[in-house]
Amino acid sequence: MKKSYAPFTALILCLGMAMPALAADTALIDRIKSRYEQTNSFSANFEQNLTHKESGATEKRQGRILFRKPFQIRWQTSSPEKELLVVTDKEIWDYLPDEKLAYRYSPELLRDSRGIVQVLTGSAALNRDFDVRNAGSENGLTKLKLLPNEPVPQMIEAMIWVEPETGFIKRAALTDFYGNTNDVKLTGFRPDAGTNAADFKFAPPAGTEVEDRIDRNVPERELFK
Repeated sequence: MKKSYAPFTALILCLGMAMPALAADTALIDRIKSRYEQTNSFSANFEQNLTHKESGATEKRQGRILFRKPFQIRWQTSSPEKELLVVTDKEIWDYLPDEKLAYRYSPELLRDSRGIVQVLTGSAALNRDFDVRNAGSENGLTKLKLLPNEPVPQMIEAMIWVEPETGFIKRAALTDFYGNTNDVKLTGFRPDAGTNAADFKFAPPAGTEVEDRIDRNVPERELFK
């Protein structure tokens, strides 16, 4: 069924009006920017909760992420189903081993700052693309609410949990136009972890069906979700 975004603008206006006028600490925002400028790579385990607002159902996933500048990612889901996403400056691979299926996409799909991996890896331009608001603290982490200056259906708002001493982002939760949330928590975080070129290379195993969509702008399934 084709989805309608007709009330999208009105909803965004309402959200903006309801937002308390509490600006985020600019020193913390600068610390986040500086920290990720100085960090060349990291590794972490992730716990992901995908919640569908209409049904109330939550799908839980676990896995591991490797990141290396400028924007290389290895996102490997280990449960409940295996999936491997490898991002380089030339291509994106989405491999589903149980289905013996691999999709190949253009890296242009991840150029937008308003995505879960961009936020988690410190690649999102907080000062440029978002109105950042202080949302208190939780378990020793500072919470910041992100309102995109130009909302899109896949992200109308987000929350990040930041380690105030270091500026590292330890959790991010994105809400889409329909109220669904993509909540990812990082554990075992290791900055400047040892990575090598082989970590960000992928060749489909023998017998894998490859769907090459590198010349198409929109994937059939949303990545990292």
